[in-house]
Amino acid sequence: MVGFETFLETPSKGRKTAVVVGYDVPEGVDVRGRYDAEFAKILSKDALLFVAGLQREFRNHIKYAMECRKDAKMRYNNGALPGFDPATAHVRDGDWLCAAVPPPVADRRVEITGPVERKMIINALNSGAKVFMADFEDSLAPNWENLMRGHANLRDAVNGNISFNDKARNRVYKLNEQTAKLFVRPRGWHLPEAHIFIDGEPATACLVDFGLYFFHNWSAFRRTQGQGFGPFFYLPKMEHSREARIWNMVFERAEKMMGIENGSIRATVLIETLPAVFQMDEILYELRDHSIGLNCGRWDYIFSYIKTFQSHPDRLLPDRVQVGMSQHFMRSYSDLLIRTCHRRGVHAMGGMAAQIPIRDDPKANEAALELVKRDKLREVRAGHDGTWAAHPGLIPAIDEVFTATMGSKPNQIQTVKRDEAASLTEEDLLQTPRGHRTMDGLRLNTRVGIQYVAAWLTGTGSVPLYNLMEDAATAEISRVQNWQWLRYGVELNGDGLGVRVTRELFGRVVEEEMGRIEREVGKEKFNKGMYREACKIFTRQCTADVLDDFLTLDAYNNIVVHHPIGSSRL
Repeated sequence: MVGFETFLETPSKGRKTAVVVGYDVPEGVDVRGRYDAEFAKILSKDALLFVAGLQREFRNHIKYAMECRKDAKMRYNNGALPGFDPATAHVRDGDWLCAAVPPPVADRRVEITGPVERKMIINALNSGAKVFMADFEDSLAPNWENLMRGHANLRDAVNGNISFNDKARNRVYKLNEQTAKLFVRPRGWHLPEAHIFIDGEPATACLVDFGLYFFHNWSAFRRTQGQGFGPFFYLPKMEHSREARIWNMVFERAEKMMGIENGSIRATVLIETLPAVFQMDEILYELRDHSIGLNCGRWDYIFSYIKTFQSHPDRLLPDRVQVGMSQHFMRSYSDLLIRTCHRRGVHAMGGMAAQIPIRDDPKANEAALELVKRDKLREVRAGHDGTWAAHPGLIPAIDEVFTATMGSKPNQIQTVKRDEAASLTEEDLLQTPRGHRTMDGLRLNTRVGIQYVAAWLTGTGSVPLYNLMEDAATAEISRVQNWQWLRYGVELNGDGLGVRVTRELFGRVVEEEMGRIEREVGKEKFNKGMYREACKIFTRQCTADVLDDFLTLDAYNNIVVHHPIGSSRL
């Protein structure tokens, strides 16, 4: 229990008596976030017992999987390349299928994503998209308030009674009669939840996210949204099928504990790490009773490409704005994902359109929307069954593009064949992209990275910057690319300067970009914000001798707040 003192009036004597209020927790569980009566409904004793059961059963599996990641990283840093595993060729060559797609999510042509903030949930469910992915991961800063209020918001959304009173606009937001289907994305296997300890160690964040959401909502979800199926999930950051196997065991345990059929829970896996692209068949195979496809998480995929090849100076990427889906390794990744999913009878989902409306410049807005349409036309013609949008304003245009090709069919699983993808090789998936490395690229990386971290530290994980919606994935690209360019003293020759990236140059760039940020956001906002703290974190990460695996792991300690009184059990 985490407690705080509150004072109650004693009726008989008019005196105030101090009492301790706290969470009622099971044996071995310690909640270290602040107490709130609304949070206590989410953190009920039975819900915490459910989460603790998952943690105790699977923590050794998770630790082993994380050790395997370290071993793979060491191999790549010593010169090895990721590739298809000969030991699982029989899985890739087999004729097996995943379970049939549930009818309520057969049509996923446009999906919208965003954090589990109350107004966002309502607007996204009302947006006209087929699916809303409520995000505990890259678009959420996982402070205690965001996490617990997010779970309360999702509980109300599943029950259909969520509302939001926007006093500034004098408007009340409520759900429409028709809404998007709700998917939830928990955090990755690598992240801890430091506000909840189980048997003396931080809980695994994804088990907290999954466990609390599933425990409170499985029954209502199956009744209101799933037509007897669900709940539905997105699973991030996997690098190997052994990690999918753990998720499958988690799902089976959850279904068994609640007495529902095996295969009720369904999940789409984001293929957003370079090692995972060589494991797509294996990942689907492990989740075959619980799978509804794969998704091209392309921004994290670029981050993973750089991180995997951090010690390979022959595989340096150009400026991140040049690493699009026209690059051979990105197009190969998309084509192989489509072929793999359709061969196994599940959805192949396209990537994120990160553009947001440019309200003060109609011409620029029209040009940006045209870029989105071309990108989505490429996806649907390649065979994708649906795609992602970061903003509701993009949904009508994307829906129109997909419907023009797909018509009334809910998806392209049975109708589009990508036989040419069968010949894709490891070399296709690893080909170094072409392009230039420029001073403008270094500056953009620095400016975006610092501003994203500043927002994240104040509790915002999805940030509009330069007409794009940025989340942790693009901040990670900025960080690891700066780090790699510094490590190898890359020559910036794309703009004709021919200068090398050194600590001295980077220091000047940081100072100048901090000045630009201050001018853009205004002196008052700059001084009140966390820009200086963010600059220290981002600069330290870019200049470290050893590249940290994740920016958010380093920054996480800055948003963990334990109750000052300490914690104990009732």
